[in-house]
Order: sequence, then structure tokens, then C-alpha cells
Amino acid sequence: MRDFHLPGRSAVFATNGMCATSHPIGASVAIDILKRGGNAVDAAIAGAIVLGLCEPQMTGIGGDMFALIHPKPGSKVIAMNASGRAPAALNASDLRSKGHATVGLESVESVTIPGAVDGFCRLCEDYGHLGLDAVLAPAIDYAQNGVPVAPRVAFDWAEAAHRVTGRAKDLYLFDGQAPNVGQMFRSPEQADVLRAIAKSGRAAFYEGPIAEDMVNSLRAMGGAHTMDDFAATRATYHDPISTQYRGIEVMEHPPNGQGATALLMLNMMQHFDWSKMDPFGAERAHIEAEIAKLAYDTRNRLLADNDYMTRLNHMMDPVTAERLAALVDPNRAMPNATQISESVHKDTIYITVVDKDQMAVSLIYSIFHSFGSGLASDTYGILFQNRGAGFTLEDGHPNELIGGKRPMHTIIPGMIAKDGRVKMPFGVMGGAYQPNGHARFVSNMVDYDLDSQTAIDAPRSFSDDGTMKVEKGYSDAVRQTLVDKGHTVAVPAGPIGGAQSILIREDGVLKGASDPRKDGCALGY
Repeated sequence: MRDFHLPGRSAVFATNGMCATSHPIGASVAIDILKRGGNAVDAAIAGAIVLGLCEPQMTGIGGDMFALIHPKPGSKVIAMNASGRAPAALNASDLRSKGHATVGLESVESVTIPGAVDGFCRLCEDYGHLGLDAVLAPAIDYAQNGVPVAPRVAFDWAEAAHRVTGRAKDLYLFDGQAPNVGQMFRSPEQADVLRAIAKSGRAAFYEGPIAEDMVNSLRAMGGAHTMDDFAATRATYHDPISTQYRGIEVMEHPPNGQGATALLMLNMMQHFDWSKMDPFGAERAHIEAEIAKLAYDTRNRLLADNDYMTRLNHMMDPVTAERLAALVDPNRAMPNATQISESVHKDTIYITVVDKDQMAVSLIYSIFHSFGSGLASDTYGILFQNRGAGFTLEDGHPNELIGGKRPMHTIIPGMIAKDGRVKMPFGVMGGAYQPNGHARFVSNMVDYDLDSQTAIDAPRSFSDDGTMKVEKGYSDAVRQTLVDKGHTVAVPAGPIGGAQSILIREDGVLKGASDPRKDGCALGY
């Protein structure tokens, strides 16, 4: 039990349903849907789409989505991949011939076809109870009437306001500035789009006037996007991938997401005795950073669209983990294992819902960088993601940009099972940090016996592009020891990522945990 004299938050307990996410309005919408007879899929979709209005710098209907769904106790976990593809007419050779070494973060070439809407529509049809009209109603209302800007959202908005250009400036800035805390953000254009989807399903978004607006806007900026690209967009179902970590099974979404990186980290971590290390000391932070460098280097070499990735088994092989773990020097930091051209960043939202029947949903939804590409469609103001910046232009690389291909993705939903029983959907936001965050969250609970809320609250560190980012929750002595080991240490301007989870206890009680690094909360009833 936490010390109630100290700042912090309690976990939330309920039995009829639970949602944990990064904004309280998103959580309350999900709970309202459950109370109206919706299931966890209905609630997760409703909450996620509302989050595109509460946190528009993080996500929106111009982005992508991944989910893990556990329909009922005893059933298998299903992975939903609703990530979009590069335009069929765009290839790396086109950009190389123009002298480009990477896909520009704010270029029209970075805009992949939005996949999330198709995924939401398909999940609603295949697993939901209420139907699109009921599920989208809260988002339509908030888009039309507005959402007050929350404190963390205002912080992130101000940091990224310079990234929006053209039509997006009119829609996402207020007299050229980011909004203040509590200022209302409205998007009546998105309300019109959501009304059309509620009435006509995915066709309203991928065909007809809304798709024409997106395609015409992108082509006017020099894009290769076509109506056929949008019409062909389809979410796909897959089996999750998993590993065993000291008595529990950790499940991740398969590639093109980077869940395999988290599993590789956990496989490497099994070669170290964490019980002898201070959970918030320099030794653990150092060794975790070295493991992450090696795992991320493997990701950068191998990870790609599942149709193009040929070495997933190698990445998941325990022998690979053993050999990589042997490269870790407990006393000295290695230089960056690789310098990569694929862009990784920090912005996304995560929502998890469990209903009274123990259907569990772990869902992550993003436009990649803050405000995505910074580009929006002319009429409906749909903010385009820049997931195409996740491709490499390296000739012959598994993740090379090819028309119709999905890029390597940073967003990953997770689930934990034990003895064949799903016991916790969870997720960690934070772009490149996510695999490291998954591994640390699991280790906090398994190796240090922290409860889920304390495991989320605990301080974080992350070796990112040559800098060891160490949150303020660590002591100055820890930072100095890391410097002595050869790390370049910095306290990041903002906290590292965010996390949410719901524990499904054997007695049926649900325990929700939510990261204080975000504005959100866990709610149950």
C-alpha cells in the first residue's frame, strides 16, 4: 500500500467495467458506453476517437491503429493491424533519384494512407454490440461543441505548434498560437466526417467526397496518393507474438509494429539477476540501456512489414538474446549500436478497456509525430499522419519504402497472461521508448514485485540517439554514476512516455492503473 502522506494516486477498483487512458473525457466516454450496454470493443473505439479531439497533436482519424482483443475468457487473443500503406505509385528509388536520404517528416511523401478508420469500422462490426452510430455519437458531440484543453495537452501543443502548416494552421492554432489550458478546441469539420462514417461506414471515409478531399489535397502538395489507394485500405487480423518472462507470458502485436523489440529485450533481460540491483539505481538503468541499444539495433536491421520481414524467428530466438546479452558491459556504456534513418518519436494515445464479461481490449492509435505531417486536407481538415517517415530509403533493406507497403511502426499494444489466463491488457506511450517501456513495466512487477500503479509511477530512463534521458525521479548520484559509466546524461524537458493497464483479478475485480505523466485516469463502475 502506498504512503498516503506522499503525492501519488491510488489504483482504481471496480467489477462492472474499467477504462484506463490518457485523458479523463476519453475514459468517461468509454464507461458511458459500457453502462449503455456496449462491450469493451465499443467502449475502446468510442474513447479512442474522442481522444483524437482531446489530444489532436497525438492522434486522429488521419492516423493508424493497432489492437489486441481478448473476446472472452478461454478464447485466443486476436491482433488487429489497422496501419495504412504507402501510395502504390511511390517508391524509395523515386526519392533517392531526387537526392533524398530519408523521408522528410513534414513532406507529403511521409503521408501513408490512414488505416485507423477501417480498423474501427471492422472491429465494431466483428466484435461490437452497439453499432457505429452509437459508438461515434460522443465524438460527434465533442467535435461539434468542443473540448477544454487539458494541462499536459497544452504543454505538448505548444511544443509542436510550429509543425502545422497551411490549412492545419487554421484548424489547430488560435490566432497563430497554441491554446491555453482550459481553452475550447472545436472541430465541426471532423463532426461532419464522423456523422458520415456513422451513417455509411468505412465507405464514407475511403470513397466519395471525404476521400476526394484527402486525395485532392495531397496531390496538390505533390503527393502520389490516389482514390484507389484509399479504397483498397483494409485492416487485417493476425496472431500475436509472445515470450515467457519468469512465469508470465507477454503478448505483443506482430510486425510491422515493434513489439518483437520488447520481447527481445525481455529475452535478454532473463540473463541478468535484477533482484540484486536497486530498482531505481544506476546499475539497473545502465544495463537496461545497454540491452535496449542492442535490441533496437536488431529492430533497425530486421523489422518491417510482415510481408517483407524474413527474420522474425531469428529476432525471437532465445539464442539471439543470449548472444546479445553477452555483449553488455556492466561497467561501460557502448556507443550507439547504430545510426538509423527511420524516424521515431513520442506521440500517440493508448486506451485499454475491460468489460463485465472480461472482454479485454488493448488499443493504440497515433498520427506519429506531434500533429503528424503537419498537413491537413482542405475541406474537412483531416490531419495526415507522417508514418511514411518510418520507412528507410536504403536499397534492399526489409523496411525500404515500396508502394503498397506498410512502414515499420513504433506503436505497440500489450497483454499479459499467466497459466493460460489473460490477466492484464497494458500499453506504454512514447514512440521509440515503447519496447523499453513494456520491458521495464513488466520487470517492475515481476522482478521487483511492484503493483501495477507503482510500476507505472516509477522513474524512467531511456538511452535515445546517444543521450541517456533520466527523469527527475532519479537522484543526482544515479545520474553521476551513469556519467561515470560513459553515458551522456540529460534530464528530458518532459516526462518519458505514459502508461495504462487493467489487472483482471481471479475474483473478477478489475484494477486500473494510469500514468500521472498524462492528464488521464482509470475509471470503473
